[in-house]
Formats: sequence, structure tokens, C-alpha cells
Amino acid sequence: MPRLHPLPFVLLATLATGAPQAASPDHTLAGFSPAGAERQWALEKSFDAELKADNLRRWMKRLSAHPHHVGSPHGKKNAEFIAELFRSWGYETHIETFHVLFPTPRKRKLRLLAPEPATARLAEPALAADRTSDQIGERLPPYNAYSIDGDVRGEVVYVNYGVPEDYDELERRGISVAGKIVLARYGGSWRGIKPKVAAEKGAIGCLLYSDPRDDGYFAGDIYPKGGYRPGPGVQRGSVADMPLYPGDPLTPSVPATEDADRLDRSEAPTLTRIPVLPISYDDALPILANLDGPVAPEDWRGALPLTYHLGPGPAEVHLELEFDWDLRPARDVIATQPGAEFPDEWILRGNHHDAWVNGATDPVSGMVALLEEARAVARLTRDGWRPRRTIVYAAWDAEEPGLLGSTEWVEAHADLLREKAVVYINTDSNSRGFLRAGGSHTLEIFFNQVARDVEEPRKSMSVLERRLAQAELGDSDDARDLARDRKLLALSALGSGSDYTPFLQHLGIASLNVGYGGEGKYGQYHSAYDSFDHYTRFMDPGFDYGLALARTTGRATLRLASAEVLPFEFGRFSETVTSYVDDLAELCETMREETETENRRIADGVYEAVSDSEETYHPPEAEAPVPYLNFAPLRNAVAVLEEMAKRYGDAMEAIDAGNGPDLSSSQRPELNGVLFRAERALTRPEGLPGRPWFVHYVYAPGFYTGYGVKTLPGVREAIEQREWEAAERQIAVAAQVIDAFTHEIERAATILEGAIAE
Repeated sequence: MPRLHPLPFVLLATLATGAPQAASPDHTLAGFSPAGAERQWALEKSFDAELKADNLRRWMKRLSAHPHHVGSPHGKKNAEFIAELFRSWGYETHIETFHVLFPTPRKRKLRLLAPEPATARLAEPALAADRTSDQIGERLPPYNAYSIDGDVRGEVVYVNYGVPEDYDELERRGISVAGKIVLARYGGSWRGIKPKVAAEKGAIGCLLYSDPRDDGYFAGDIYPKGGYRPGPGVQRGSVADMPLYPGDPLTPSVPATEDADRLDRSEAPTLTRIPVLPISYDDALPILANLDGPVAPEDWRGALPLTYHLGPGPAEVHLELEFDWDLRPARDVIATQPGAEFPDEWILRGNHHDAWVNGATDPVSGMVALLEEARAVARLTRDGWRPRRTIVYAAWDAEEPGLLGSTEWVEAHADLLREKAVVYINTDSNSRGFLRAGGSHTLEIFFNQVARDVEEPRKSMSVLERRLAQAELGDSDDARDLARDRKLLALSALGSGSDYTPFLQHLGIASLNVGYGGEGKYGQYHSAYDSFDHYTRFMDPGFDYGLALARTTGRATLRLASAEVLPFEFGRFSETVTSYVDDLAELCETMREETETENRRIADGVYEAVSDSEETYHPPEAEAPVPYLNFAPLRNAVAVLEEMAKRYGDAMEAIDAGNGPDLSSSQRPELNGVLFRAERALTRPEGLPGRPWFVHYVYAPGFYTGYGVKTLPGVREAIEQREWEAAERQIAVAAQVIDAFTHEIERAATILEGAIAE
């Protein structure tokens, strides 16, 4: 067997000790011997030469030609078209169908009753400059999937972004939403959190709107002159309580097959408790204009031409919603290229194909990059190359309503995936701009090398160099220091919001989520104007960054499929988890100081109720002191983790340096098996408190953030909820999880040390 190159393992030692990283090496490749690296780079050069922007443009035009939501005629045609492409390239391909709950609107009515009557338009008109915007009869109208039916009347309260902190501010001003209908703007949190919190506070209905400050005329010229959201544009989307579990609401943790046992709809916990409807800022304007009450705080004010008041009333509205609660077919396209040496080790690569309407940006921009990647990989196999490991490409259906297609597939094949899945690589929307990447930190060094070797389409540098330059200017302190001092891009921790969730957080499969963006003019999210015409004018006109995405994920797929030893690295992971523990301790200290300060102010009468312009301000109540939690078990666990990560790195470096024999034909697959299953040790079968579907104890979506990640979530959310006894218990549990992961690294180190001793 060829000797392994030392790069990832030398980095392991320097990063674990905090020593500065040497200059980024130009002739190293994690997981490959020097000779293997040269062959791999030659392969990737051939791969790059095969990629063609015209294919991306042609496929996007076809896939986004008509609305293709779950169960739609064009959604079926798209799945069949994608499957036929894969078959034509030589992949073993099939369409796997699940039967999922997908409600569609039967009635949507919103009327302003007082103080002056008005009827909301609730429609997106055709635009002459957008050739697919006139397909009104084919598309779903603006609505929120998994809102319950409802017929409610009530005064309106403006609640800003509708997150828990906003209700704290309302309560301090003496404003209750009990029995009221709340109006919240999009942003600040995932949309499903807004009706969830509103219902907890006693609201009877929820309206969501996109304020022009966030993605309309305040941001730039509106569509079609510019790329931003016009007055009648509406953001559709799911409002299921996905932090409980994603996927089909009626079949939690089991696949939604045709004959599956299903919950009664009244028992489904992820459906909303109150009716919810998204509206445009044109339709929100008369409601906001007829609110009185206190003037909204400065950071609550949007860009509509009015003074933002909180209410309640006198604006009163009547909201009526009814849905067809039908099961719809979700068609996942699965294409496989068997591995020549390790066919039972799977590299999975996915993007969804369903959209709320035409979906050129979301998701077709990512889907066409995946297709071109798969076509180029297939061309390599026709030229005689074979991957060591099996490559599985997936085009998921029903992602938009709540990750249904990927979740049901993962639940259907859970045992097989636990045994065979090495890494899942996800993409979604894509546009011109900077590289964006999140994922398991055991893959951080690996991904930096991938990004190092991808040329930036419009600059004389790599995509890594450009992203590092951005990180040095605007990222968090830790990420900025890492970029400046070590020339490493920190992977963001993954919460939720795309199809990596069931792989990483339900099965413990190491995952990456990759895309480009930040320079497109995108105000069309989940609207009828997310079209081919919009994309080719304002997002990525030449598909340069579509090709960059294919080059990036293609390299990741090819390297993982071909590596002699899987390029997992544990130094950065141990360093990152240590920083998460430090963050928890700092959170406690900050909460302690803030609580003490507020309690002193309350005791001193600073918050005594005063009347100011007819507004009564209610002081907060004193909080119990924040105790000193015992983080010693967790700190001890991460200290041992750091030591074991160094031991593994030292052993691999010794083998590379020639101090021992090469890994044998039996040791190498044994080592690889330990490496890719190590992430499973970061899970517990009972799952997180209150939501057993989520089993990963390092990364999870927040219970009140939705997409936003909570790291070491069992501990963090207990602290944030001031549940101190639960926090102490979760510290002990998290320490046990880290210990189990450390044991897997020890197993890997022992294999290497055994090879050295022979």
C-alpha cells in the first residue's frame, strides 16, 4: 500500500496546541499518498474540463419552466427527466416514492374590518418581463403549509419578528396578544417559530409579511427593474414545528409508505395551533396604517411609508383558511455508481428538486450543478476510472414543506445508512458570490483543501482565498482569527433548513452543506418570481458560480470516493467543541451579570411604571439568581478528547514518516470503518430532551430558532430556559457523549499503533 501523506495529521498537532499553521501547502492531499495525490489532481483536471455552463442553463430552463410543487404534474415530469439523465450516463437509477401529507389551499380570505374596510389581494400578478409569471392556474397561491384551518376575527398586534424576545418587549409595555391576531414580519427566525410562539402567548391567528426593509425597495430596485421583492410578492413556506421533527407530520420516525400507520391529523404535534397566512407588503400596508397604540421601538420599524405602531387595534381583521389535507406522492430520484474496492462505503450527494413555484434559484440552481457534476463523474468512469467507494446521487422531492423526501428516505433505510454511509454532501440554492459552507468539523481540514483547489470564477485566486479575505473582515472573532492566523476557513455548525438534517442529526452521518452567494439580488425567495428570467438577470447570469459549485462538490465527492484513508481529522473538532464549552460558561456568566444588574435596577425603582404619551411601561419581574454550574465533567471530557486526537495524529504521522510498516489490506478498511462511524458516537438513541427524533448531541436546530443551530443543544437550551437542574444533568450526558466519541478515536489510534508495532 502507498504511504499516506502527513498533511492532515501534522495540522492536527499544530491546531490542537494552538501553534500557528504553516503556509498552506500546495502539494498535499488529505487521505492520499503523494503518488495517489498526483493521480487525483490529474483526475480532477479532467473533471473540470468536462463541465459546461450551457448544460446548467438548458436544464434550469426546462426544470423551472412550470410550477413543480409536491405532487404536481411538472414535479413528476421533472423527477422522470432527472432519472432518465442519470440512466443515460450509466447510473443504476430508480425513483422511490413516499406518500406524504401535503395540504393545499381551498379557501384564503383576509379582510380588514375596522376602522376602514379593505380586502387583501393575496395574489401575485403576471409581469411582462417574466415569461413564467402568468402560469397562475398551475401554481399554488401564497400560503403556509401545515397551518391549520381557521376562521378567526380579532384586533391586530404588530409583533416585529415574532420571536420570544419581541413578546418580552410587548409585555414590558403592557401589551398582550391573547385573543388577538398577530402581524409579524419575516426574518429574525425561521417562519415556523412565529405562529408557535404566538400560540403560546394566546394569539388566535398569525399573519406573516415581507417588509421592504428586508428584501424589497429598501434593499434595491424591485423586480423586474431590479432583483428585489415587489409590493405584491409573497414568501410561501412551511410552518410545521420542525424542531420537533421534520418529514411527514403523520409518520414521525417511520417512513411514509403507502401502507404506513399514520397519526390522526388531530394528533400531529408539528401542525400549527392557530391559522397562519403569508401576505405581501402591499396587503400588510393598510393593516399597519390602521394600528394605534405605542410607537414601535426603532429597531422594529420597517420601510413602509408610515409610523409603525404596536396596537392592539383599532385595526381588526377577519382571517379564513381551509385546506385540502391530502396525501401526495413524493418522488426521490436515487442514482448509484458502485465502488470498485469498498462498495459498502457510500458517499452520498443530494439536492432537492421540488419548489414552491418555478424555483429557479431555490432549488434548481443547486440541482443543475449536481446534475453537471454527476455527468462529469460518469464521463470519468466511461474513460476507465472507477471510484473506490460507492457514490449515491439523490434528487429529493418535498423538501420545501419540511424535508419530507430526504427524511422519509433516511427513515426507510436507516439501518443500511448507519452501516454504510460515510459522508452526506448537500446543496440547495446557489448564486454568485462567496463560498458558504457548514458541516461536521471532522471534515473541516478536508474541505479547506477542496476549496483551496477551486479557482474563483472572477478573481485571480482560489475560492478559499476570497472567502478567507471576507472572513478576516466580517466573520465572528474566532473565525476571523482562524482565517487570519492559520489561513483556515471555519465550517459553520449546521442547524436545519435543508436535506442534511436527517443524515446528520437523526443518524449521525458526517455532513457538509455547500453553496455560493451573497452578491445576487434575491428578493424573490419562495415567490412566483423566482424564475429563469430573474435568475439569469440577477443571480448568476453566466452560471459561473454554478460551475464553481460543481467543481467544489465534485472534488469533495471524488476525493471521498477515492481516498486511501478517509480524510477525517479530529484536532479541529476537539478545538471547536472546547470553544462550545467555553461559550456555555460565558453564556452563564453573561446571564448572571445581566440578572444581577436588572434585579438591582428593579429594586432601586428604575423600572417603576410611568405614563408617557398614554403609554404605560411595566417593569420586568426579578429573576432568580443564575447558579454556578459544574462544567468539570464536560471540560475533563474535551481535555481527554484533545489528547486522543493528538495521539491519533502522531500515530498517522509516524506511519507516514516510515517509522513503521504500511497499513495492511485488512487494517485499512478496519481503520476507515472506525473513522466514518465515529460521528455516530455523538448521538444517543433517546434523543434530545423533548424531541427524541434529534439524536445528535453536538449540533441541532434550536427549539425557538428553527434553522439556527444550537451547539451542545441539551446543555445550551436548558441554560437559556433557566432550567438549572436539567442543565447539570445535560452537562453529564454531553460529557458521556464526548467520552464515547473519544473512545472511537482511540480505536483508530490503536489500529495505527498496531501497524507501527508490527
